[in-house]
Amino acid sequence: MDTRFLGIADLVEAPSVAVVVDVMRAFTVAAWAFAQGAEKIILAESLDEALALKARHPGWVALKDGPPAPGFDTVNSPGLLRSIDLVGRTVVQKTTAGTVGALAVKEASLVLCASFVVAEATARLLRTRGSDSVTFVVTGENGQADEDLACAQYIARKTTQAGTDAAEFLRRAAESRAAAELAEGVRQGVHPDDVALCLEVDRFPFAMVAALEGSLMVLRPRAMPSLTDANPV
Repeated sequence: MDTRFLGIADLVEAPSVAVVVDVMRAFTVAAWAFAQGAEKIILAESLDEALALKARHPGWVALKDGPPAPGFDTVNSPGLLRSIDLVGRTVVQKTTAGTVGALAVKEASLVLCASFVVAEATARLLRTRGSDSVTFVVTGENGQADEDLACAQYIARKTTQAGTDAAEFLRRAAESRAAAELAEGVRQGVHPDDVALCLEVDRFPFAMVAALEGSLMVLRPRAMPSLTDANPV
């Protein structure tokens, strides 16, 4: 499998298959939203679009990076989101990096959004598809965020070598700038458990597939077979 690891700004054309990685915290939060029962997640282009969608659909749940803000129901924190009942709800998500990365590749034939908590399921979906070429979009720090790059490299390795150990990749993520900023309170809208939750590898048994539905980029979970059911690679 031919793999490329690019920052958002480095995307000059739509790849065939894109895996958009945001570990801390957009796509850890998205996975938790699905675990809490959310039906789908709308990836908003802007804060204004998120608020407009919320205004048209008062039952939807809007979340954003940073501190709480009028019109938004919660913030981009897995530690905070895990206590919210989202059964059957639609979530509108706008973040600094993750949602931007997904929208940048919206014309790709397959867009997966990923973090460590869905790494194995994401790799299994890629194996099932048998893609020859995959572009991993490293969303944080202009493509330099080590937590995102480590996760992308882990998923890429898992796709071809199912028994790959996560330990070294998780160590890099734990020592990243983003982890330090979350732990030290540099970023706002943070729960004390956020870093630990972002480093829980393979917590959820689903991948997350984003696709255009009308004019909106919509993220949905896709359940994958358990390891015991999957064919060895």
